[in-house]
Amino acid sequence: MTSNTEKPALLIIDMVKDNFDDSKHLPITPLARQIIQPINNLISVFRERSWIVVFATDAFHKEDFIFKGRMKPHSLAGTEGAEVIDELDRKEEDLWLPKPRFSAFFDTDLDSWLKKRGVTLCAVAGIATNFCVLSTVMDALCNDFKTVILEDCTAASSGDIHEKTLSLYRRNPLFPLFKVSTAEEFVKDLSSVEE
Repeated sequence: MTSNTEKPALLIIDMVKDNFDDSKHLPITPLARQIIQPINNLISVFRERSWIVVFATDAFHKEDFIFKGRMKPHSLAGTEGAEVIDELDRKEEDLWLPKPRFSAFFDTDLDSWLKKRGVTLCAVAGIATNFCVLSTVMDALCNDFKTVILEDCTAASSGDIHEKTLSLYRRNPLFPLFKVSTAEEFVKDLSSVEE
């Protein structure tokens, strides 16, 4: 999947305080807690190799179109609820990218920011597998980045939704440009290229 000239970035999606607030009783919260340590483990690998880590987080506004349906306002720009959870190993040198919609690429300059730094491959983690993670993955591909959904570093509102979403893409016509992989497989793949 990788070549000697490739450079990965880890895109961590919507791991924000509002999504981990137990008082909101969100079905995704307990499942999202299970991916904190796997994400931190992967962040550690990225730091060892001086690869880019990006925290892309919802930064909505109360009047946004998306709140005209069932979805209640959350992760509002400038509020504590829209901040990255403290349990994740975020450093000052990481990019924190508040985003106005689901994809980390929508109405942001993420594509040009990554390309200026030589990134060619996006590894995507976070929540939710079937919404913001998938939107980011598709937009990464549309912006000509090879892309991996990290199956053990992503979560949805149920294990069934998570697995069904991933199963749609385990075999796809874009392989190996687009892949579903565990974090361990992803790191092993990159390490074998470096040897």
